[in-house]
Amino acid sequence: MGKRIIQQRRGRGTPAYKVRRRAFRYRVGYPPRLEGEGIVLSLFNSPAHTSPLAKIKYSKGIFLTPAFKGMIEGQKIKFGKEIQDGNILPLKDMPVKTKVYNIESRPGDGGVFIRAGGSCAEIIRIGEDGIFILMPSKQEKKFQFNCRATIGTTAGEGRLSKPIVKAGKQHFIKKTKNRLWPRTSAVKMNVIDHPFGSGRGKRIKSKIAKRNAPPGRKVGLLRPRRTGKRK
Repeated sequence: MGKRIIQQRRGRGTPAYKVRRRAFRYRVGYPPRLEGEGIVLSLFNSPAHTSPLAKIKYSKGIFLTPAFKGMIEGQKIKFGKEIQDGNILPLKDMPVKTKVYNIESRPGDGGVFIRAGGSCAEIIRIGEDGIFILMPSKQEKKFQFNCRATIGTTAGEGRLSKPIVKAGKQHFIKKTKNRLWPRTSAVKMNVIDHPFGSGRGKRIKSKIAKRNAPPGRKVGLLRPRRTGKRK
């Protein structure tokens, strides 16, 4: 009789396979309305984020946002039309070639795109129906005119430049967010442990699962848009 595969075991949601709640205790995002200017109270590390977070005080309270490269404590952040690193303003008020991060998907959601350490996007053109931004993946994405963003590059660049060297260091990196590591290739497993197990000379079964496959069988490529070699 086969055993429960790792996807089933982790999907059950026991504490052993859940990320620590304390790691995600900070809520990051813009307030619904920003006017005037704010001041950076402090910069601190968050286990759940790859960039340091900045605590910014404004007229109606305090909010947290990813810090930009070069930010210092006590610095003033403006929420107007001035083009300067760290300022937060709508995309319609920024010129072409401006580097931005922490972009809102729709106006008022607080920012969801480009928040990883050392990343940034660039405004490439302004159209009649939206603003087009070149993402770090080298793909264009259209945003609404009133979506807000922060000017500059996210702090924390070079996080992956230094080699990990030891498996112990990788262990603690993955443990922070409870990522599955080390990961065993499915074709290296025994046949009772995974549907792809015991490949018999690497002639593995199809990696495309059926749409109505049960949880233990739903592995590999799930509902791909297309199959076969591109011509």
